[in-house]
Amino acid sequence: MTERIIKSHIADGGVGWSAIDEKEIEAVTRTLKMPDNLFRYNDETETQCMLLEKELSQKTGIKHSLFVASGTSALTLCLSAYGIGPGDEVIIPGYTFIATASAVTNAGAVPVIAEIDDSLSLDPSDAESKITPCTKALIAVHMQGVPGRIAALRSLADKYNLILIEDACQAVGSTYKGAHSGARSHAAAWSLNFYKIITCGEGGVFFCNDDDAFIRGVNAHDPGSPMWKSGLTRGSSLAPFTQLGVRGNEVCASIARVQLAKLDGILNKTRSLKKVFLSRLAKPVNYQLQHVDDPEGDCGISAALIVRDKETTRRMAEMLNEAGMDIGSAYNDGFPDRHIYAYWDSILNKQGATPLGYPWTDPSYKGSVEYSKEMCPKTLDLLARSLRLSIHLNLTEQNMIEFAEAINYVDARL
Repeated sequence: MTERIIKSHIADGGVGWSAIDEKEIEAVTRTLKMPDNLFRYNDETETQCMLLEKELSQKTGIKHSLFVASGTSALTLCLSAYGIGPGDEVIIPGYTFIATASAVTNAGAVPVIAEIDDSLSLDPSDAESKITPCTKALIAVHMQGVPGRIAALRSLADKYNLILIEDACQAVGSTYKGAHSGARSHAAAWSLNFYKIITCGEGGVFFCNDDDAFIRGVNAHDPGSPMWKSGLTRGSSLAPFTQLGVRGNEVCASIARVQLAKLDGILNKTRSLKKVFLSRLAKPVNYQLQHVDDPEGDCGISAALIVRDKETTRRMAEMLNEAGMDIGSAYNDGFPDRHIYAYWDSILNKQGATPLGYPWTDPSYKGSVEYSKEMCPKTLDLLARSLRLSIHLNLTEQNMIEFAEAINYVDARL
């Protein structure tokens, strides 16, 4: 019988919503008291969306930012901004929310699913093995706040002249080697969904440094952009085109501005908590820690233990639960999780919006991608052996110490 080690009270709550207070309410109230200015475009005054975009670029050091309806739409713009669409393949990891794959099909391209490695992000070597003449881009996904092997992926993108996109939807505010995620790649996306590090309920941000790519992203996000007095496409010689309708809105932008101002405080807290946790862990016996390429850039909202085999993972999870620590493996066969490719039925079955099976059957697509639930065995094995601890604002240093003590106790007795 395992001793119950977790003694302190653990408050419920996620990272994002627990940071909502009267400041957001006041911001929304001010916006609603200006009903004539509830549209994101206004040629006479700066709107909430415009102000947010300025603040986002100042914060990240990325030249262009565009506030849109969701993280999925932001990822779609990352692709459309670089002309990626029908006939093209985009390599994505097998561990990410289904929205990453959906963004690829939204753009008219075909997702190619690759393995993850012990970073729990895209495996550069497997990604390279998946490159074909149709490949135009790689999407690196920073799951649970941890940037992946970006240096290796940048080298791979340079070698094959590919676009590298950083999906930082679960890693808002993350950095890599001193720069915000995406600042040194072609494009990046944030999500401001309710479950993210900062939130406005629903929203996303498209980032890039390239002027022409940004204009194409603007055109893609709103077919009316060239006709509104927005200033977003002013001075551009690029021909406009129509694609999506995913404008950001003023109410959400007003919330996001307040949340953005809180981002550093949130990350300071979560990073500090994770450092306490890691500092109290004994030398592992039955597990290894998730590889983190740049610990300083990690958002600190999770910690993952990769256990030596599936049976030991099961036993470790059971004993930790008895100790008072609610934890389980990332992948349990039969339990649907849209963050794992094996449950992306619409992608695996090549189901588009019509019976024609677009984009896989587009005449311009000359590839031959095939999918199956077993196509990435390394990914499924790693996730089945990964125990992930979520770290949020309502936890304390004492909580983190007790989590580490529980893991040390169980690990020594397995």
